[in-house]
Amino acid sequence: MNTLTVGIAGLGTIGKQVAATLLAGIPGLELVAVASGNPERARATMRQLDCLLPILDPEQLAQQVDVVVECAPTAAFTTIAEPALRAGCILVTVSGAAILQHPEIIALAASGDGRIILATGALLGLDAVRAAAEGTIHSITMVTRKPPASLLKAEYVVARGLRLEGLKEPLCIFKGNAREGAENFPANVNVAAALGLAGIGPDRTQLEIWADPGLARNTHIITVDADSARLELKIENVPTDENPGTGRITALSVIATLRGLNAPMRVGT
Repeated sequence: MNTLTVGIAGLGTIGKQVAATLLAGIPGLELVAVASGNPERARATMRQLDCLLPILDPEQLAQQVDVVVECAPTAAFTTIAEPALRAGCILVTVSGAAILQHPEIIALAASGDGRIILATGALLGLDAVRAAAEGTIHSITMVTRKPPASLLKAEYVVARGLRLEGLKEPLCIFKGNAREGAENFPANVNVAAALGLAGIGPDRTQLEIWADPGLARNTHIITVDADSARLELKIENVPTDENPGTGRITALSVIATLRGLNAPMRVGT
């Protein structure tokens, strides 16, 4: 087994857990460097993890590793993705919304030796949706319901001055398609973007977003009507303590994706 060198861009809620797992050991993978927009915070995180790795800028990171794991805020996506793909790296990310906003990175990957792997993140049934897309999918709808606290900092909510504190009943704050959802909620609906990319496209994938004070978990209900099957999927993600908008399973999805890069057997497409 050839060992792949790995760099993590972003050591926040997701990146920290991915780093800890890589340091504990994943066969065939070695964490060798990180990149961060906040080097001091990154050093503090590495001290917590009892490790000392070089902190590089994204260009340097891309030249040093085989795999770049993108765990940064959405606004930094292209500064990480573009040099990684130009250098021929494997880019592992959960930022489906950012891919929809910057589709040119797919062409960038195709023009060289780079490859983009969009991890499933908090989404259930992505393999089944991809399989159904090999036939005919008639429609896909997704209804996302989140505790108001996880939506307070969303750009769409802040820009429109929506008051979500003290809600007594569920409030629908967005209705449109997955592309529009990704544009308006770039840090909140990566699951909808991934669903759109896997199935019939983001423009035909319908999305509703609700702030629901009766929930403690980020919940997604997906309905897929295809000529091969009808899928009804429900996901209730336990939020992380550090960031209520991020489910605990998201980092685990990235870790599972990394394990599959060098595994002798991989389950699922």
